[in-house]
Amino acid sequence: MKKKTKLASSKILRKIKRRKLFDYSYETPGSVPGTLNISQDAIFPPIDLIDYDSEQAKLIPNLEPEACGEYFHTDSVSWFDIGGLGNEDFWQRIATVFVLHPLVLEDIVNVPQQPKIEDYHNQLVIITKMVLPNPEVEGLRIEQVSFVLGQHYLLTVQEEPKQDCLEPIRQRIKFQKGNIRSKGTDYLAYALWDAIVDGFFPVLEIFSQKIEALEDEVIFNPNNGTLAKIYQAKRELLALRRAIWSQRNALNILIRDKSPLISDETIIYLRDCYDHAVQIIDIIETYRELTSGLTDIYLSAVGNKMNEVMKLLTVISSIFIPLTFVAGIYGMNFNPEASPWNMPELNWYWGYIFFWIVMIVIATAMIYFFWRKGWFSNMATPRRKK
Repeated sequence: MKKKTKLASSKILRKIKRRKLFDYSYETPGSVPGTLNISQDAIFPPIDLIDYDSEQAKLIPNLEPEACGEYFHTDSVSWFDIGGLGNEDFWQRIATVFVLHPLVLEDIVNVPQQPKIEDYHNQLVIITKMVLPNPEVEGLRIEQVSFVLGQHYLLTVQEEPKQDCLEPIRQRIKFQKGNIRSKGTDYLAYALWDAIVDGFFPVLEIFSQKIEALEDEVIFNPNNGTLAKIYQAKRELLALRRAIWSQRNALNILIRDKSPLISDETIIYLRDCYDHAVQIIDIIETYRELTSGLTDIYLSAVGNKMNEVMKLLTVISSIFIPLTFVAGIYGMNFNPEASPWNMPELNWYWGYIFFWIVMIVIATAMIYFFWRKGWFSNMATPRRKK
């Protein structure tokens, strides 16, 4: 059983090491600014366009980069969604069409970057972090999402096209829910960013259930794998904190400094998004305190468990010490024929039974004494009620 527990613990630790929640992107010292660290063999990612206004909305999938330029100066809002990082040739074509600065490409492609705001006069670059549950490793997946906001368009880039938390926004545009189709690109950027920030709440709900399960395990059934699970939870919460803390700072900068591409009406909505980020940080800090406390509770529970084992062994030893003493004396076998003082009990007809009765009485008396002192009541191991 112990071997299986150790194997489970090491398996959890291997998963934690594989997931690399704290990757950093950095350039080779002395490299040219704007260098893209990207594979040349990667396929072209799809460009999906959602073009809409108050009257209509249309989806154009798999758009070519050169075909994007014709939507830049229309009165409708054009959302270009790129799912994947592609290769350098693809991004050079995108940079030519969208007139992107080399440092913008660097921030988009060389992931992960810290969430931030960059103002390039007629373009506003927003780097965010999207968090999603990852059932493959029983944890979470943190993905970078980049926005390039123009006057009549919004370009979004995701690391992977598998899944995201932006589908509700697509549905709101498609079925004209709310007032999103009557607003501009700045409101679309707010709606997407708000969906990304609110995407932290379902993940935190999963963490709430995980922490409750850990609390039960720590109190009722601590084992070698429990400490590894606590460490995993603390590590993931730290990654969540890093992801949302920088986004809160970026939102604060955008609200405080403003931008000609963001209307005053949208600033009000961004304040609400900022409040959500602050609320998420408060929840994460609470969970981090709980998991830190679980480590202390685990150590105390293991210590208490060991104390109970030692107490049980002490009680058993205390009961058998006088019995061993009596058995040791009458195991010496001094010949009673040589002297009347030499073990006359050896010749008794009921001698053997008499000393069994004596030892049972001694053991019973000691058990009763320990019970009166309350030792046995304190040795009960807590069990979770089913």
